[in-house]
Amino acid sequence: MSKPLAIFYEHPEWFKPLFKKLEERGIPHEHVLAHEHHYEPDDRDVPYSLVVNRVSPSSYLRGHTSAIFYALQYLQHLDTLGVPTVNGYKAHLLEVSKARQLGLLKRLGIPHPRSLVVNAASQITAAAAELEFPIIVKPNIGGSGAHMQRFDSIDDVRAAINDSLLDDVFVLDSTAIVQEFHPAVDDTITRVEALNGEILYGINIQNDPSLGFNLCPASLDERRQPAATENGEACVTQTRSAEKANPPDEVLEATLAIFHEAQIDIGGLEYLVSQRDGLIYFYDINAVSNFVANAPSVVGFDPFDNFADYLQTRYESIVREPAAVPGDD
Repeated sequence: MSKPLAIFYEHPEWFKPLFKKLEERGIPHEHVLAHEHHYEPDDRDVPYSLVVNRVSPSSYLRGHTSAIFYALQYLQHLDTLGVPTVNGYKAHLLEVSKARQLGLLKRLGIPHPRSLVVNAASQITAAAAELEFPIIVKPNIGGSGAHMQRFDSIDDVRAAINDSLLDDVFVLDSTAIVQEFHPAVDDTITRVEALNGEILYGINIQNDPSLGFNLCPASLDERRQPAATENGEACVTQTRSAEKANPPDEVLEATLAIFHEAQIDIGGLEYLVSQRDGLIYFYDINAVSNFVANAPSVVGFDPFDNFADYLQTRYESIVREPAAVPGDD
């Protein structure tokens, strides 16, 4: 019998629609919780034909910090063995480091806010002094906008450091990003979703800056109640709205270039048009896409269907491959 497909995940709600689509298609699959999983490094017989990584950097907000770092070990193990993955080791490595994301944007020549990487609160003031205010300080491992803070002056930065208000940005890997903050034109950012080297859709998300930085697309449907969206956990917001967008060709080309380089099979990229100079800036790469809430009404189709179709195609192509016989040339 063929080995099943595995959904390697942590969030208790985000992927229920995907599980349902896989069940409807009769695709053998297992739900594998990253924070409850273990493996034997010497064991080369992985019980899955395809492993789909859906572990989010926001895991720590739900008490599952271990999932973030454990996933790196397990995905590298799978990579070493040649086990097929979706958003595997290289993609997750980029997902859990905004510093690496910035480095990739630089290498590809894609515009992004000027940033400095620091490893202690004592370094933030000097870093901020090199930038143009307003600035934002954010954790290197992000998730749902947690611990991100905006500052409009160097005095505000000094005061926050003196009051130990920036210690939380270093909580996961002792690394933080100090970055020029670009207020978005019309307080609107754009998110582009892509799958298997093709653009799925773009959406504009209108944001009230006073509400913070959590722009998770899965909870933008104002008709939902918080408990029904994410069980009252991170990624709940009720006062933002989304509408279908048509990003320019250069944005779409940049999105696909980023995902190709990072080996991201499915993900989202966020950018804005800056109030400062009217230019486009890319500022976030997301390898975990849970799609916009009420997608059929917003973008005209259910992207979970596209995702399930892609996984079915990948899975069936793998299980149809004849097994290698030891000793064959």
